[in-house]
Amino acid sequence: MATKATTKIKAAAQKYTCQSKDEVMRDIKNIGDLRREHIRITTQMNDAIATINQENAPELKRLDEEIKRLQGGVQTFCEANRESLCGKGKTANLITGEVAWRARPPSVKVTGVEAVLGWLKNMGMHSFVRSKEEINKEAMLNEPEKAKAVPGIKIETGVEDFLITPFEVDPS
Repeated sequence: MATKATTKIKAAAQKYTCQSKDEVMRDIKNIGDLRREHIRITTQMNDAIATINQENAPELKRLDEEIKRLQGGVQTFCEANRESLCGKGKTANLITGEVAWRARPPSVKVTGVEAVLGWLKNMGMHSFVRSKEEINKEAMLNEPEKAKAVPGIKIETGVEDFLITPFEVDPS
């Protein structure tokens, strides 16, 4: 079912409006000041996160290694005793948790995609080759008058974005 195109664009009502060119210039400066302060705080926050990560990395690595060691021991025991743990099933419910064996669904691994595609096409195995059709928007932009005649196609032109770029020196 096709969806109806939106004809209205809703925007929140403005709560503040500059009343003069001087206010616009002042506010652009303030926007620049606020953006720089935002960057300073974000940088401080990232520095703190990096410090915390660095301080905790050795302990996290130790914990990961201990978890892997314990998992290996549990897996070795369970594989050796699978029938007594599970019977004919695939799951053993133990008091502190459960262990389970699950078969992964079949999957296809492809190495050398271009070579495989060529081989499949040469051998006539077209059912194994997917062809994707999509609209060529670049071609439509190159021939907008012709594209406009197509039902469902609209070429948008003259859309403007409003940008505010405070002047500032690049610190690098």
